[in-house]
Amino acid sequence: MTLRCRAYQLLEGHPSPLGAAVRWFLAALIVVNVAAVVLETVPTLRASYAAGFYALEAASLSIFGVEYLLRLWTAGEHERYRGPLGRLRWALTPGAIVDLLAIAPALFLTDLRMVRILRLSRLVRIAKLGRYSLALRTLRRVLIARLPDVLSLSFVLLILLVLSSSLMYLLERDAQPDTFSSIPATMWWGIVTLTTIGYGDMAPVTAEGKLLGSFVAILGLGMFALPAGLLGGAFVEELGKARRLNREQRAAAANSAPPRCPHCDGPLPS
Repeated sequence: MTLRCRAYQLLEGHPSPLGAAVRWFLAALIVVNVAAVVLETVPTLRASYAAGFYALEAASLSIFGVEYLLRLWTAGEHERYRGPLGRLRWALTPGAIVDLLAIAPALFLTDLRMVRILRLSRLVRIAKLGRYSLALRTLRRVLIARLPDVLSLSFVLLILLVLSSSLMYLLERDAQPDTFSSIPATMWWGIVTLTTIGYGDMAPVTAEGKLLGSFVAILGLGMFALPAGLLGGAFVEELGKARRLNREQRAAAANSAPPRCPHCDGPLPS
């Protein structure tokens, strides 16, 4: 087994104790980084533990930088990224772009104008958790599978938004010409009403407007319950399937010969 193949196995989730340890370590480091970004915004904590925050950031940038370079180096082990431009194709994938953004602060350390922005940009590292979380991977599959249904429901919601905002504009424009000044301006009322948030900054005062507002608020409850139920049911179903498949794979691996690498036919690292 080549060194590149071994590194690929450790990074890409092949079932082995060492690979699991690497994945758990990287996932824990991402969580610690996100927590540090949040806590660093507290002035007292930032003043008291500035050195600790700096050391954590420096260590994290080093580790994530090495991870990115290793993933770039081992990309050719995947059949999709083999060939002269294989690494470039990998570098343009969403996962690789997230990995690059995670180390973006290291690219601008000499530009003080970027420091404040990049402090919060480190939160993009939470997107890296999708590589290590079964729930997040399942949610992504559900969203992709149910995308046509979600788009259809979104189109219906858009129609309701336009219709309700147009009707409310006609009912309230004379009573509140400054507030309901146009249909686009009234769409803000339609959004917060359909989503049942109701900030209260735009509210009808006529009897007809209040009646319409009540109907739209009730309608919004039902319309947003549809995609929530659709995605929630599909997510629970897919998550159950993924967990059963993982259990079956672990059981099969425990009762069979040591697993071998599909790329070089060598044994998986332990």
